[in-house]
Amino acid sequence: MPATAVSADSTRLPSPALRRFAWGVLAYFIAVILWGTLVRATGSGAGCGAHWPLCNGTVMQHSASVQTMIEFTHRITSGISLISVLALLWWTFAGTVRGHLARTAAVASVAFTLVEAILGALLVKLGYTAQSQSPMRPAFLALHLTNTLLLLAAITLTAHFLSRKRGYLRSTIKLRAPFGAIATVVVVMTVGVTGSLAALGDTLFPASSLGLAMAQDFASTSGWLVRWRWMHPAAAFLSSIILIWLIVRGAQRQAPTENRRLSALVLALLAVVFTLGLLDVALLAPLWVQVAHLMAADTLWASLVVLAARITMEPE
Repeated sequence: MPATAVSADSTRLPSPALRRFAWGVLAYFIAVILWGTLVRATGSGAGCGAHWPLCNGTVMQHSASVQTMIEFTHRITSGISLISVLALLWWTFAGTVRGHLARTAAVASVAFTLVEAILGALLVKLGYTAQSQSPMRPAFLALHLTNTLLLLAAITLTAHFLSRKRGYLRSTIKLRAPFGAIATVVVVMTVGVTGSLAALGDTLFPASSLGLAMAQDFASTSGWLVRWRWMHPAAAFLSSIILIWLIVRGAQRQAPTENRRLSALVLALLAVVFTLGLLDVALLAPLWVQVAHLMAADTLWASLVVLAARITMEPE
């Protein structure tokens, strides 16, 4: 592009307030997801009965149980998340120029948030909560988790594109071998889905000891949800090989300082996720380890999405 065009375009960068708000929305969504883990792990999904969006048919809760308060709080925070992502959409369109990549990502964020609400409502209305062992529950849970990861990716990309000073317009980027990065993201998403199913198995079929848990994993009398728990660590190990390849590739691309720092962060987060995963197995999935494991995994996911975007969508 001519130097004058670049100079004119650079004067229309999003405001620092908008960039901070976008990253804040991402942090808030991760907090809402962590609270959702608390809902599942404590069996509080049926705390509001089969009512949605009301809780037990009312708005105000009187003499509510602990399970009701946990589920009710999750619904309130989820409602606030919809408002925040709508505000992000409006502000992004108001604060950016036509063709800005953040606009597309913000629209996707709202779409995935609406799908998230629909899936959450279906889980409640169909009774796939608390201790339900319906064969359809794992399918809905896998779909729910997939949409959650796509939602986090969309918000992360919105914040990332708003923070870019170069290569934030569709006309000023070039794609470089995107298939490898996309394949890595898909593989990591698959690991997340297997993790959600393993966590559901731990919730529905808890074990009193590590030896008993391993025996359940390979017992022919166990349900498929229990016998498939080993798929999560196996998938995580295999995906780490592909992820490390992406990290090495990212460290060797242009803008070496930025990419190397982010690659180092992704590698460190990968180590933290593996460590917490081993603790989760050894300690029989206590609540605090589940929450810490998911928080590290979500942070890893967001960092991976940014790294993939930097590698595949370079400024011309």
